[in-house]
Amino acid sequence: MIPPYRDSGQAFPIYITVVAGLLFLALAYLAVGQAAVNRSGAQTAADAAALAAAQKTRDQLAGLLASLWVDDVRDPSKWQAVFTGEGADDFCWRADQLAAQNDATAQCAFDPPLSYVVDARTNKSVGGSVVPGTENVHSTAHATAVIEPLCRVTPPGEGAEDDTLPQLDCGDEVWHPKPDDKTGLPRPEDLFDVHLADSRANDR
Repeated sequence: MIPPYRDSGQAFPIYITVVAGLLFLALAYLAVGQAAVNRSGAQTAADAAALAAAQKTRDQLAGLLASLWVDDVRDPSKWQAVFTGEGADDFCWRADQLAAQNDATAQCAFDPPLSYVVDARTNKSVGGSVVPGTENVHSTAHATAVIEPLCRVTPPGEGAEDDTLPQLDCGDEVWHPKPDDKTGLPRPEDLFDVHLADSRANDR
């Protein structure tokens, strides 16, 4: 007598194959997620580092302008020099600090007069996964931060009285210097805008 045909015996290997395939896909997606998180960390480090260095330069330039406000208020050419970045120092050390706080290292370059370029690399690798070699892969990211002047110096017009002082035209607000009143000084963010001009990440 011929034994009855049993589908369950043939279906079981197929079931095992399907489950194994789904498990592999799940692990592959996990590896992709790990890489995405690592890239995000690298980008955060690069962006924060570049912006921190640029903000330090912005604050320094605002301080220089504050000094001119009091000591050399009648020379608008010196004011304008501040807005072109003259006298700005390299604050890449600040970029290094912010990268370290985000568990990364940074290669920073001050690009005079008013920008910073940072390449960051995560200290941690993507980590082990079903994708070969990920345990040795570190995410990297690139960022460029720029310091944009928001004001222009307006010297006294022709026929102005001798004691007429230059003024700062910052678009929505015009600042009239009063050398004897330091409380009326514009803030650094009133004088300069700091923002990212470039931001991108990858793995290697």
